[in-house]
Amino acid sequence: MYTITKHLCLTLVCVLMFSSCATDSDLPENTELKTADLVDYVTYSQIEIDVLEAVNDHRISKGLSSLKRVDEITFQAYDHNEYMIQQKKVSHDNFSTRYTNLVNEIGAKAVGENIAYGYRTAGAALKGWLNSEGHSENMEGDYTHFGISVAQDEDGKNYFTNIFVRR
Repeated sequence: MYTITKHLCLTLVCVLMFSSCATDSDLPENTELKTADLVDYVTYSQIEIDVLEAVNDHRISKGLSSLKRVDEITFQAYDHNEYMIQQKKVSHDNFSTRYTNLVNEIGAKAVGENIAYGYRTAGAALKGWLNSEGHSENMEGDYTHFGISVAQDEDGKNYFTNIFVRR
């Protein structure tokens, strides 16, 4: 089983580059959802756990339900971080592929994505997302599940991908 292992970041001042993507599926309302088991066996780094907890704490403070972690969503987030590090750019490139994968793999009806770069802590990333209308809408959106990946580039800068799914 895939295991995410990361080191906590010891970088200088964080640099912010982010944008937000979200889309609802074009599936008809009567479409039967996949019955894939939504499991959570991934081992998360401390900063990833901190992001997941901070997002759920924020949702609960707004009277929203907490989100459940799902491996397949985390795998998609991990792959996107690896892509961004390889390309040396922060982007939502290939979002439609992640969306389609999540529709096909776990029966997603809606998918949203928050990305960030350069933050040293989960709290700093969360604050950046809350200060962005699109990102805060994703965190407060009508979602049921989520996944996270935080990966470092060769300079020790953190890349964050937080994906939200409604089933």
